[in-house]
Amino acid sequence: PPPPSALAPPPPPRSACLTCPQCHRSLGLDERGLRGFPRNRLLEAVIDRYQQGRAAALRCQLCEKAPKEAAVMCEQCDVFYCEPCRLRCHPPRGPLAKHRLVPPAQGRVSRRLSPRKISTCTDHELENHSMYCVQCKSPVCYQCLEEGKHSSHEVKALGAMWKLHKSQLSQALNGLSDRAKEAKEFLVQLRNMVQQIQENSVEFEACLVAQCDALIDALNRRKAQLLSRVNKEHEHKLKVVRDQISHCTVKLRQTTGLMEYCLEVIKENDPSGFLQISDALIRRVHLTEDQWGKGTLTPRMTTDFDLNLDNAPLLQSIHQLDFVQMKVPAPPILQLEECCTHNNSATLSWKQPPLSTVQVEGYILELDDGNGGQFREVYVGKETMCTVDGLHFNSTYSARVKAFNKTGVSPYSKTLVLQTSEETQPEEQTLPFPVPLERLQLRRMSPFSSTLNLQPSFPGRSYFELRSSAHQLSLHSSLQSLNSAGCNFETQGTPYSQLGKYIFDIKKMVAVAWFSFDPSSAHADIIFSNDNLTVTCNSYDDRVVLGKTGFSKGLHYWELSIDRYDNHPDPAFGVARVDVLKDAMLGKDDKAWAMYVDNNRSWFMHNNSHTNRTEGGITKGATVGVLLDLTRRTLTFSINEDQQGPVAFENLEGLFFPAVSLNRNVQVGAGAVPPRSCC
Repeated sequence: PPPPSALAPPPPPRSACLTCPQCHRSLGLDERGLRGFPRNRLLEAVIDRYQQGRAAALRCQLCEKAPKEAAVMCEQCDVFYCEPCRLRCHPPRGPLAKHRLVPPAQGRVSRRLSPRKISTCTDHELENHSMYCVQCKSPVCYQCLEEGKHSSHEVKALGAMWKLHKSQLSQALNGLSDRAKEAKEFLVQLRNMVQQIQENSVEFEACLVAQCDALIDALNRRKAQLLSRVNKEHEHKLKVVRDQISHCTVKLRQTTGLMEYCLEVIKENDPSGFLQISDALIRRVHLTEDQWGKGTLTPRMTTDFDLNLDNAPLLQSIHQLDFVQMKVPAPPILQLEECCTHNNSATLSWKQPPLSTVQVEGYILELDDGNGGQFREVYVGKETMCTVDGLHFNSTYSARVKAFNKTGVSPYSKTLVLQTSEETQPEEQTLPFPVPLERLQLRRMSPFSSTLNLQPSFPGRSYFELRSSAHQLSLHSSLQSLNSAGCNFETQGTPYSQLGKYIFDIKKMVAVAWFSFDPSSAHADIIFSNDNLTVTCNSYDDRVVLGKTGFSKGLHYWELSIDRYDNHPDPAFGVARVDVLKDAMLGKDDKAWAMYVDNNRSWFMHNNSHTNRTEGGITKGATVGVLLDLTRRTLTFSINEDQQGPVAFENLEGLFFPAVSLNRNVQVGAGAVPPRSCC
């Protein structure tokens, strides 16, 4: 009987796969081996064109190691053979005997002139590729589709996908080409930087050597000056000592002579002669002795030089000698994503270039006047963000910034154009009088006047006072918005007729700029409530609070209501500069223009000057109106809708903020609320 191993079924073929080291795609090997893989026909064509362009010697395609030079080419197999490989792989017998073998050069020409073979399916060699499987990302034939290998896959026409992928590759190639162009330019820039670095290094080394040589020259000059002082001191000491030597020598010679004379006198034996001169001689000896005792035998000059060279600071400076950045900063970069405008305020943000290492001490922000005029400085400091208030509405501003340090000022940044909030478009409406009741709300009625409140007709809360007489009908308007930036009415009326209707064309142009009180600039004793629309104080002294929005042109009117009024204080209302005193009554300095009022009378005050006392005061529930006309440059006040006194101030120019001063006995709130269109 056959052995058991012969009866066992053959083992299944071992499966193997190859993984691409670049794309990491794995492909399984079947019984066909490498022939089961799809041939990279495009790569073959590219290599063939490359070889033809170089006119290189054709190599055998079947050599396992170093390919030898090809001897022939088989037109049917489309393969180049060297002589050993031809004898081994393509013998001239059997079916191969009918193949035509040509020289390699002729084969290259015939390959180039012959039409490219149509790609066939790897699994079905007789079928051409006609479709493309999107999931498998490979061309397929109809037989592959019929066998169900791609039944649940998305399949598209081969030609359409070829055009689509070719277009995508072209687009990607264009982007890559741009990047390659940028990379080439960047490489040129880097190479130029290498040369520039070398040139700058040589220049900097020369500058460093020159600076050190200058220091050495200065030290040598100082050395010569110090040596000169030492020589002078040396000569002075020698002169003093030599003078003393000369003086002592003379004195010693005189003393020696006196001593010798005295000795000779003592030798004499004449008493009367001796006594005749002895007294004088004794006095002379004592006098000479006293002369030697008065510091004559003390040196007038020391041998030491009382000069010490203090070189410690210089040595310390030499040790601290180092490089410092003494270059002008690079131009700042405006951060467009953080720059914005709100109402008549503009916020700008900037930064230093990323690779800049130069130290910056501060920045200078400049804006023009909104009309294309000259730039002016609006901020100088270390911050990199600034908000500029009080700009004109509906205006275009140009902004730029520069940096500075001890060395100098950088060039300007790029100019940024900013647009402040636009005004509401002029609105024209024709209203018949009497107006339908559903459009009007009666505010006040008397035999001589009627005040009507137009609720839906216009944006903002405006009211119109209709005054009638026997001969004419006039329309008076007053704006009751909290802070309308501008209001202008033109009215035209038909002749008076009792039977007719009065038709008025009311043309209203309004730019509304709503504001609340500003906690950031107010005195610390101010108390805010009602979304910063109501203020009071916790001190018995007057404290100042400003509005958030400043005005520099246009017509502006706002009302403030007296919500609480105790013990007859005198609050002040008006306008002020941003740097007004916050701990004194409004109008005490030259930065505020105000009206202060009690329960009986009012005064206008600016720079602590009180003018125009006017009867009429305020109580709880009263309203104080402020009309700032920067077109006529005037400021006018009203109490309970009646003008209080004459025009308070004239010749006003610049940026003004609404302002109030009050103490703990007063609470002030907004006289009007923002309309819905502005909320």
